[in-house]
Formats: sequence, structure tokens, C-alpha cells
Amino acid sequence: MTTFKVEYKSPIGVIEIIGTEQAVQSILFIEKESSAEWGQAETPTSLIDCYNQLDEYFRGIRQEFTFPYELKGTDFQREVWNTLTEIPYAKTQSYKELAVTIGNEKAIRAVGSANGKNKLSIVIPCHRVIGSNGTLTGYAGGLWRKKWLLEHEKSMEAKKMGSGRK
Repeated sequence: MTTFKVEYKSPIGVIEIIGTEQAVQSILFIEKESSAEWGQAETPTSLIDCYNQLDEYFRGIRQEFTFPYELKGTDFQREVWNTLTEIPYAKTQSYKELAVTIGNEKAIRAVGSANGKNKLSIVIPCHRVIGSNGTLTGYAGGLWRKKWLLEHEKSMEAKKMGSGRK
């Protein structure tokens, strides 16, 4: 099966999107100054939709993602990743709370390990998982990006709440 690659230049670095005609398989930050050009004629709809939805996320107009993606991992990892998608936009949850949610409160380290193997950054929002004491811990893209993403979501949520008032 042919895989395709698209690079999106976000406010916090270049994101490499990899996938097939059917689904996105990876969304990871890469250490690169600028993104490569790409031709939409050969790029699958799944990657174009991902690119556009990430752009909407960074512009503050999207909170959920609807493009097709594929979770490749163990049953436990997929359970953790699916549970991550239930953490509301602009909210956080501790590793312990996540372990309790999946019904195995002693699996805190395993939850952390699964989190670290998430290949669908932002879409599977592992950046919303924090330490039990409220500190930012572990993020493959770097803690500064995790902090930025959480602050971005909180500021977009605050704007949304503020625009609803008269």
C-alpha cells in the first residue's frame, strides 16, 4: 500500500502527516525550519482533510477532528488512545485519572508509556495528560509545545465563552 507525506507548518513547528489513500497514520512534529511543497493532485483526501483540519485547529476554529485515521498499536495502547479522545478540548486529566478511566488504576506507568507511543499528535490529545500534581510531564514534541497547545486551547475556549456574553 502506498504511503503519502504532507508537511504542515504550524505556529510551533513543522508537522509531518503520513498516511494512505484510506487513513492518516502519523502526525508528528519534526525538527525542520520550513515545510516542503506538495501537490494536491496526488495527495489523498485523508491527508488533505487532516492538513486543513489542523490548520483550523491552530486558527482556533476547530476542536474535534473528523478525518479518517488509523491507530496502530497493541489493544491496550489503542484503548488508552481512544480514551484520550474523550478528554474535552481545553481540559486536562492526570495519568492516574486516565488509568482509572480505563479500569486499571495501577496501570499509571503503562498509560504513560502508551501516551508516549501516540503517533497522532494533537488529534489523539496526549498533550492534555498531566502529572497528578498538575505539572506538565512527558511530551514527544517537547514540553514547550505541550504548554503552548494547552494555553492555545484555553485561550480559544476563553474567547468562545467571552463571545457568548452580551
